[in-house]
Amino acid sequence: MIHTWNVLKARLGQGHRTSDYPDEAPVLPERFRGRPVIDDTKCPADCDACEKACPTRAIRFDRKIQLDLGRCLFCRECVEACPEGAIRYSTEHRMATRTREDLWIDGKTTETRLASALDQKMRSLFGRSLKLRQVAAGDCNGCALEIQALNNVVFDLGRFGIQFVASPRHADGILLTGPITQNMKLAVQKTYAAVPDPKWVIAVGACAISGGPFQGSPAIHRGPDDDIDKKDIPSIDLYIPGCPPHPVTILDGLLRLLGRLESGA
Repeated sequence: MIHTWNVLKARLGQGHRTSDYPDEAPVLPERFRGRPVIDDTKCPADCDACEKACPTRAIRFDRKIQLDLGRCLFCRECVEACPEGAIRYSTEHRMATRTREDLWIDGKTTETRLASALDQKMRSLFGRSLKLRQVAAGDCNGCALEIQALNNVVFDLGRFGIQFVASPRHADGILLTGPITQNMKLAVQKTYAAVPDPKWVIAVGACAISGGPFQGSPAIHRGPDDDIDKKDIPSIDLYIPGCPPHPVTILDGLLRLLGRLESGA
């Protein structure tokens, strides 16, 4: 009896742990590496140190910097290589987009073109209850751990009617992590085929979007938009960049896709 009382007392002392997101913006530490910010005015015309330093060729430099969030590992190599401080990381967590092209940013980018909502028909089907089958297609478990964190008491993904399921036959779509290795290609195709129509695909993390640090290897199929046969996976409906993306970045993208957040919020 005394033990039970101590447990209850400790729980009451912990207070409310679930985040108020999206009603309140998340408070992220200064060391958090969110969307990069580029200041072209600091770039010498003959300096391409950032492009040379990038391990995944996420940066193109032609008198101005262009950065591909789909390839970016948020590793700070470009920040440390730039002698003028033209690139820095912000604490902006909102980065999910609906198209691959929208992941490109430059010095004129003050806000990423964030993910728009599904059309009205799809929202009527999935807006209140969404079931996802996560497929680890050769990932390092970094993204998988952040996805798992969405189910804890802080983020409580279930309160939005979003759940992960064990069988693709019970799912509305698949959530991909990893660069799709040769050994996982068939598994990804079969999982996608088993999901009932209509269905959609979410690519989480640099590996799923572009292949990340493994791009170009014959052992992988980079990202699903590159080498996977289009008849098996026709398109990606949501891109969530990061290495790995923060749980709130993933949650933000999912809620935008479902029309739970306004485009400017």
